[in-house]
Amino acid sequence: MWNKAIELSSKSHPGPIVHISDNPMDEGKLLIGFESGTVVLWDLKSKKADYRYTHDEAIHSVAWHHEGKQFICSHSDGTLTIWNVKSPTKPFQTITPHGKQLKDGKKPEPCKPILKVEYKTTRAGEPFIILSGGLSYDTVGRRPCLTVMHGKSTAVLEMDYSIVDFLTLCETPYPNDFQEPYAVVVLLEKDLVLIDLAQNGYPIFENPYPLTIHESPVTCCEYFADCPVDLIPALYSVGARQKRQGYSKKEWPISGGNWGLITQSYPEIIITGHADGSIKFWDASAITLQVLYKLKTAKVFEKSRNKDDKPNTDIVDEDPYAIQIISWCPESRMLCIAGVSAHVIIYRFSKQEVTTEVIPMLEVRLLYEINDVESPDGEQVPPLPTPGTGSNPQSIVPQSHPSTSSSSSDGLRDNVPCLKVKNSPLKQSPGYQIELVIQLVWVSGEPPQQITSLAINSAYGLVVFGNCNGIAMVDYLQKTVLLNLGTIELYGSNDPYRREPRSPRKTRQPSGGLCDINEGMVVPEDRCKSPTSGSGSPNNSDDDQTMNNFIEKVKTKSRKFSKMVANDIAKMSRKLSLPTELKPDLDVKDNSFSRSRSSSVTSIDKESREAISALHFCETFTRKADTSPSPCLWVGTTLGTVLVIVLNLPPGGEQRLLQPVIVSPSGTILRLKGAILRMAFLDTTGSLVPPAHEPWREHNVPEDKDEKDKSKKRRPVSVSPSSSQEISENQYAVICSEKQAKVISLPSQNCIYKQNITETSFVLRGDIVSLSNSICLACFCANGHIMTFSLPSLRPLLDVCYLPLTNMRIARTFCFTNNGQALYLVSPTEIQRLTYSQETCENLQEMLGELFTPVETPEAPNRGFFKGLFGGGAQSLDREELFGESASGKASRSLAQHIPGPGGIEGVKGAASGVVGELARARLALDERGQKLGELEEKTAAMLYSADSFSKHAHEMMLKYKDKKWYQF
Repeated sequence: MWNKAIELSSKSHPGPIVHISDNPMDEGKLLIGFESGTVVLWDLKSKKADYRYTHDEAIHSVAWHHEGKQFICSHSDGTLTIWNVKSPTKPFQTITPHGKQLKDGKKPEPCKPILKVEYKTTRAGEPFIILSGGLSYDTVGRRPCLTVMHGKSTAVLEMDYSIVDFLTLCETPYPNDFQEPYAVVVLLEKDLVLIDLAQNGYPIFENPYPLTIHESPVTCCEYFADCPVDLIPALYSVGARQKRQGYSKKEWPISGGNWGLITQSYPEIIITGHADGSIKFWDASAITLQVLYKLKTAKVFEKSRNKDDKPNTDIVDEDPYAIQIISWCPESRMLCIAGVSAHVIIYRFSKQEVTTEVIPMLEVRLLYEINDVESPDGEQVPPLPTPGTGSNPQSIVPQSHPSTSSSSSDGLRDNVPCLKVKNSPLKQSPGYQIELVIQLVWVSGEPPQQITSLAINSAYGLVVFGNCNGIAMVDYLQKTVLLNLGTIELYGSNDPYRREPRSPRKTRQPSGGLCDINEGMVVPEDRCKSPTSGSGSPNNSDDDQTMNNFIEKVKTKSRKFSKMVANDIAKMSRKLSLPTELKPDLDVKDNSFSRSRSSSVTSIDKESREAISALHFCETFTRKADTSPSPCLWVGTTLGTVLVIVLNLPPGGEQRLLQPVIVSPSGTILRLKGAILRMAFLDTTGSLVPPAHEPWREHNVPEDKDEKDKSKKRRPVSVSPSSSQEISENQYAVICSEKQAKVISLPSQNCIYKQNITETSFVLRGDIVSLSNSICLACFCANGHIMTFSLPSLRPLLDVCYLPLTNMRIARTFCFTNNGQALYLVSPTEIQRLTYSQETCENLQEMLGELFTPVETPEAPNRGFFKGLFGGGAQSLDREELFGESASGKASRSLAQHIPGPGGIEGVKGAASGVVGELARARLALDERGQKLGELEEKTAAMLYSADSFSKHAHEMMLKYKDKKWYQF
């Protein structure tokens, strides 16, 4: 009890116990440290205190010297006290590591508490004193520190996060020998750091484990399996140059455990987008996770130094650089990202360092109201295809880079991007380098809507993106905008919903010069001039004035409501298609649609706000009358419509940079129930037709003439992967929506297979993946079901209730990939991988490693002759005998009783091993037993032969001397 440990004269409670340990040289001596400043050396044999040590300041930790003659205490005032065991009256030495020494012998100023201290000795030099905390109070804002004191030198090592605990690694496990420390393991709140004590400057070891996945919250995730084999080495080579210099030259000192058997031969890469705008590439082959390369997308933008300088054009309060969508082409290594501030950045991979003098940039006005679509200089929007032109729409001509202004004539913010691109030269390290920055701008005081879909194609040199306003296509080779249309305009006169191509925020009254409807074509307000008066209204009567005032009020209220609904839709569209309850009910039966007849403004706005939900570049048949495939873009919307846009590409080489790309709608419209999620194409054999891609080459190195000729000959082949097919052969389009999947034969556009995936829920993610030399459709539903369907027949293969949708993080990050793999972010700091492949399940146990491996115990330190003679060595204590029932009596029934189990390293090893490990050990034991039985059988046979031989020789001896007399010997 505590009252027996302290002085008899003391009546106050000594406080909680903060330390307890035995003397390294005598296990019968127990050192007990109380928080109040009292330390007691308790004798377990005599059951009384040998010495009591008292200090005025509270104690946080205690550590022994290996000889057991001294110990050190850390205190709340930032001091260290070293005590001799046999001198309890006062400390042998008092140290203030970070205190300022005052003159006149006064005590140094108090410092922050020293939370932990360790005292480690060496044979060749001074001991190490390692501590955390103890900084002076005037160091406000300083990062947490670990202090290493060795002799007269004191090193202060700053950490990125708060220190949770630290541990010193020593050459010997025995506390009664020279410790010989060589490293310190520091556990931080969000990291693990190892410090090399044997090298000058105490550098840290390079951490081989990825503990920084939650350095910034993960906002999106993509998973690629069976990538090109040269991709991981290329990313690793450029990522190795990013690592900080000054690491220890030694290898990571913690080497326990064994890796499992790697049965997968294909490389896997995970790409994570983060809230701070960074992108990380991870090697996820087999069961490992190793960071390869980190890309910071935010460095292209100007950053505000404080909150007051923050631009008022931001559409999000926090994390304006957060990554929303990632589109990556592994073959060409082209990367495209979409951020939360309605910005798109295109990157090209290079192994050479370059300096970009001027960052290429485009600004795009992507509008919802057609009657507001115009450029600042009047030439931004190309001639729109007239809905009445039928099957011969006009081609869309590319336009030049728009100019930028800060506000419109009525004072509203206009043509202003959310982020400001740097105008100074940008040094770009080897790796991913900026090709083009695209930003959506404010329009008439309204912010741009967040991007909901994104796709890039390296063979065509095009990138396309869309949101709830419409779609935009950019030629990143020529740095021009090719397409800028509202979603309704893509239909032309074929809109199945019979919507009028104008905003619900505009009044439906054509009077007052607001709009003029002529065969579905909307004329902008400023172009609705009266031919006689030139004003917006033919007369200026009081009734017209009253009507105009009423119209303005309706416009204002509708604008506010529409903006609120649009923001809600944009939030829901963040990497996740709209749930079915947010869209009108659509019933697809023989291409006939029935719409919700709600007359509310809400339903009108939902119906009109048709967002772009899926984009796919391909080379296929665009119309029913086509006889050969051609490059095109398939567009999927949240109302279940698929539209096809034809791409007319110029020849490769230099002509590609000089001639424009002609973009025109094809008139093909396909319909499904629910928002479109994924599209893919199969050939006649059922094999997946991959999108066209350009093989990667180094763009920052001038090409030789021969290389140019080769590239000219090579590019048409890469652009047209299906050109080897005969004209008579068909293709199959696989389209997956939130509710159903269809397989459509091309060019006839007949639906040959159809599967209703779910009726009560909706699909969150759908991917067309390859598995066991075949293609299948994998879906993850909001009710937690993982379902797979064969292609092209869409027969159900798997339906498992895996994980109900509990948060938006799962919905935002869930993705499938080839070979039966999938992953999602189960928490802000953990990636959960899963498999639906039987082959992987069978090999999973062999892939898992062993955490614990048995090692031989090092030899105990030698006591020496004189220490053994005079009793100076370590003394052991049989605590079972001391505390057992024979010496201490029977324990109280309220105390827990220790029941020994299969202890030792063998027990730990057996508990930590899996089924495969147990089988392997059993198989090894059987082999050893069989071998021993074989050896025993051989030995038995040898003994039998030896016995027979001995019997034979004995019989011969008996016959030889049988008739001889004794005197004949």
